[in-house]
Amino acid sequence: MSLLSAIAVGLVMGVVFGLALEKSRVFEPGMIVGQMQLRNFIMLKVFLSAVATGAVALSLLNGFGWVQLQPRPATYAANVIGGLLLGAGIALTGACPGTTLAQIGAGYRDALFTFIGGLCGAVTFAYLQPILATTPLASGGSRITFADLMGIPYWAGALGLAVLLVIVLVFLERWRPWREELGRNVDGDLGADC
Repeated sequence: MSLLSAIAVGLVMGVVFGLALEKSRVFEPGMIVGQMQLRNFIMLKVFLSAVATGAVALSLLNGFGWVQLQPRPATYAANVIGGLLLGAGIALTGACPGTTLAQIGAGYRDALFTFIGGLCGAVTFAYLQPILATTPLASGGSRITFADLMGIPYWAGALGLAVLLVIVLVFLERWRPWREELGRNVDGDLGADC
């Protein structure tokens, strides 16, 4: 794939992702904080749907030999620490890296500060990464995948994961229908409705 086509595909995927965020209202701070407080599950449903769709797409692309998977070694300590920091930041700001630009576009002025903070954090990490790479946090595990552990082809494992996620999504939707979780202002903030 040429650089120009890779940029074009990236732009198209960014537009599709942005539209999905906007239409699902997942970019709303009330929706994000509600998910972090386990009061609202629309964000979880949207992202599980994306994982299931991605699993099907990757299984097809890999099954037909159009893409070669290159799993990275797991760095457990760094993933746990990074996940806790990211989760704390999401809960405090009501935004995650994927939603900040949508919030800015929708007119949330405080999202500019979240965006600037994210850029500062990325630059800080870029400068600290050579130092962090020499610590035990950077030690990685194996490159084995779940499909390798099960002794099945990747496409079969990915399709199995997609089926499992669809079952979870059906259960979540029956338990907490999305229309009831939007809130009066369609922002996921159920505080005024309860």
